Amino acid sequence: MNELGKIFLIIGILMIFLGIFIIFLPKIGFFKLPGDIYYKKNNFTFYFPITTSIIISLILTLILNLLKKN
Repeated sequence: MNELGKIFLIIGILMIFLGIFIIFLPKIGFFKLPGDIYYKKNNFTFYFPITTSIIISLILTLILNLLKKN
């Protein structure tokens, strides 16, 4: 049970950081990077964050690989 408690604690801390990350990123313009596709015409809007998705994927891969080594 000790290992399970540690895993839940780590997941909880990661969720807190993810929440803070999601709240503050739009304020600094992170979701408007070059390479993100944004199309707006009349009452139709299409947004596909390619560059943002790649950067978030790289960051999460690095974090998870660091956690996996421990």
